[in-house]
Amino acid sequence: MGAAEQRFDAAGRFAGGAQYIGGRLRPGTSGRTHAVVDPATGEEVLRYELAGPQDVDAAVAAAEAAFPAWGGATPGERSDALHRFSDALAGRAEELAHAESAQCGKPICLTTEFDVPGTVDNTAFFAGAARHLEGRSAGEYSSDHTSYVRREPIGVVGSVAPWNYPLQMAAWKVLPAVAAGNTVVLKPAELTPLTSLMFAEAATEAGIPDGVVNVVSGAGADAGERLVGHPAVAMTSFTGSTAVGRRVAEIATRTVKRLHLELGGKAPFVVFDDANLEAAVHGAVAGALINSGQDCTAATRAYVQRPLYEAFVSGVADLMASVRLGDPFDPATDLGPLVSHAQRDRVAGFVERARTYASVVTGGAAPAGELAKGAYYLPTLITGASQGSEIVQDEVFGPVLVVLPFDSDDEGIALANDTPYGLAASAWSRDVYRTGRAARELKAGCVWVNDHIPIVSEMPHGGYRASGYGKDMSAYSFDEYTQIKHVMSDNTAIARKPWHRTVFSLG
Repeated sequence: MGAAEQRFDAAGRFAGGAQYIGGRLRPGTSGRTHAVVDPATGEEVLRYELAGPQDVDAAVAAAEAAFPAWGGATPGERSDALHRFSDALAGRAEELAHAESAQCGKPICLTTEFDVPGTVDNTAFFAGAARHLEGRSAGEYSSDHTSYVRREPIGVVGSVAPWNYPLQMAAWKVLPAVAAGNTVVLKPAELTPLTSLMFAEAATEAGIPDGVVNVVSGAGADAGERLVGHPAVAMTSFTGSTAVGRRVAEIATRTVKRLHLELGGKAPFVVFDDANLEAAVHGAVAGALINSGQDCTAATRAYVQRPLYEAFVSGVADLMASVRLGDPFDPATDLGPLVSHAQRDRVAGFVERARTYASVVTGGAAPAGELAKGAYYLPTLITGASQGSEIVQDEVFGPVLVVLPFDSDDEGIALANDTPYGLAASAWSRDVYRTGRAARELKAGCVWVNDHIPIVSEMPHGGYRASGYGKDMSAYSFDEYTQIKHVMSDNTAIARKPWHRTVFSLG
């Protein structure tokens, strides 16, 4: 099948609308439309009516209605449904991959080898984890009472997901919530709603009751804020930039709801002088360019101990220059476009400003020729920037890596920690004591050793500091989506308890 024949027919697929409420597709009611655009070509993939406040209210009402039965289902019943859900997603794998590539510009090799199988695996993981929602064992922590802890669902969860990994972020938001017995209203980014809608459809196909998983495709200023501030939404889970996360937190606190934030990142990549240079070079390029650099855990700041610095810069520049940009549906393509022309221009702005105080070693421009009509940007390597500069401190979210030298181990770790963020980091060395120290002292929710960016369903993902709080994936995510209830039962059958003397005489 040629690249042209693989294009996803979104207009036909979503003729019923781009909202999924109560188990069916329906159009929005905002009166405003939005276009999903293929960033590789600039062509419109789908034009749909955005969700408005009425759609959010309808989705929340559907989730409220579904909660008593779903929250009251046994862990085994929810587990069985999630196993069927995993199978349903696996059966739609090709369609999901094509839709994700069409709306995001991701290379088809990325969607078929990472986004889709990762989502299927995550669903299978939570199908098993649903049966292990445990509190502490019962015990007589007071001599006259037996105590135990219940872990209960919270209610309706309002989730807001970003555009960089639409399918995987839908899974990360929905799966732990529904496995724990909650119901969900998900708002994907208006740029990329397609696979979130398909994800919800697969849930219905798997027999998950109508209203458990709902999707409202709308803009943040109206649909998003309405969802976050809705009085019937018991919890908000948000993934996106730190700036928007602050706004989400402000709205959520008005109704004192539970809040989970996975925010921006500026991941350091620390290379000590005894590291395997070839492994570090390949790891840096792969870690910086994954998803065209549109990843909050992407390697963005490489700190290289001075004896390896020049060889590292040369190796990264050569490897970046070999990366093939092209049609996302061509299996030979390594790197696709950014998600939009606006995002490409934002990245280009960072690089152009950096030229005034640093050196662009390779890249630093949009490609010419046939690719010029798309939102492409060449892999870019920058050196000579100061630690306090914008390109080092701020999240660029594009295929840009800045490299800085360091001398002592103390300096390398201090520089790595010197941004407001703390989502992920990596350390590269053959010395286990060096990497052990780095793992302890790097201020990040995830530290990789001699690798950068692998994720697995069993391990938690979440940040420190301005990168937010709370965890996605793994059994640790249940701490976000459940509430703890302590139950304490008297064992004595004595009417007049000894402690009552603190209130009235027992004489």
